[in-house]
Amino acid sequence: MTPQLLRALRKHLTVLVDDLRRQSEAVPELRDLLQRQYDEARAGERTSAAYEAWREDKLDEAAVAWMLGTVFVRFCEDNQLISGTWIGGRAGTAEAAVQAQTAYFVRTRGKTDRDWVLEAFAHLRQLGATARLFDEHNPVWTYPISGDAAIGLLDFWRRGAGVHSFADDELDTRFLGDLYQDLSQHARKRYALLQTPEFVEEFILDLTLTPSIEEYGLEHTALIDPACGSGHFLVGAFHRLHALWRERDPNADPRVRVQRALDQVTGVDVNPFAVAIARFRLTIAALKACGEKSLESAPEFRIRVATGDSLLPWSRDRAQADEQTATVDGRPDTAYVTEDADLLADYLRPGQYTVAVGNPPYITVKDPVLNERYRRLYATCAGKYALSVPFIERFFQLVRPTDDAGRAGFVGLIT
Repeated sequence: MTPQLLRALRKHLTVLVDDLRRQSEAVPELRDLLQRQYDEARAGERTSAAYEAWREDKLDEAAVAWMLGTVFVRFCEDNQLISGTWIGGRAGTAEAAVQAQTAYFVRTRGKTDRDWVLEAFAHLRQLGATARLFDEHNPVWTYPISGDAAIGLLDFWRRGAGVHSFADDELDTRFLGDLYQDLSQHARKRYALLQTPEFVEEFILDLTLTPSIEEYGLEHTALIDPACGSGHFLVGAFHRLHALWRERDPNADPRVRVQRALDQVTGVDVNPFAVAIARFRLTIAALKACGEKSLESAPEFRIRVATGDSLLPWSRDRAQADEQTATVDGRPDTAYVTEDADLLADYLRPGQYTVAVGNPPYITVKDPVLNERYRRLYATCAGKYALSVPFIERFFQLVRPTDDAGRAGFVGLIT
């Protein structure tokens, strides 16, 4: 990704945030949804921020979701991973997208450019391989941009500063790490976003994943990154595990072999757009490993990456039938609409992994309510602690404890 495109994406993101802010004040349904979520977050000790500051975080997340969604579609279009053209933006594709959009408007009266962008997202949602990218937790379905903002977004890709080719014979997705780190300045400050250098990722996997395989065996190795960011550790671990499965059983069905490796890699992150990037990167890596050329004919990959706060002890028990309600700290708690409350209890069950790796955020917990909550949950949170402190304790909770043979899980993190 060129620096010029990254700057253009950052600039247009502010346009989307401004539009969503107006929508949050002008659209009663969105205004009421945000107020309700804020009230539940306050009651559930998820935040102590003023409404306006809390809302700004959510609107930024939603704007990034809209921008990233179009990046995913553009990457798929340019690399012919899907058969249709919805957005376009390089030679010939913009015209094809406009023609398809015009035909859509003829078939469906009263639709807007926003509906057309959502059609692109819905196409990826109905494919088995990419369904989780645009599931019900994706903010695009609950935080709608205006029709005018959608016109501007399409124009950005087709004729504006976003005109760019994502075509890549290697289907390399590491550029998404740049987006993770630099697209939203608001999120970068809030989460202390910083992608892990490749040599550091490889070094830590050498010291953790490799000895885990030697100690427990390939089939019994399982890795988690509870602060996975854009998925560098997850993708690196997947490639290593898949290569070993291919070496062990070269005649196996490639789809079965790929899914074995995917089942051994788990990631969680509190940042929903980090999770979206990690899921997309693992999906493309799995597609390549299967030898598939199209997402439309690819299998329904099970990607074990979820959105949520890894430091909270999520439980399987539900307080009520409401899909957004889970049990945290042994009591009813409300999950954010972006969080995978149904998956977190499983993914974060203590003692199930042979490897825990990651690059946790090294920032202080500024929200006093969350600060105090982590103090109650983690004995290591004393004095003015950095967020990395409870994460270190959490890493050791997630890996296997020492067994009768003297074996224990391997932990590797950047300090």
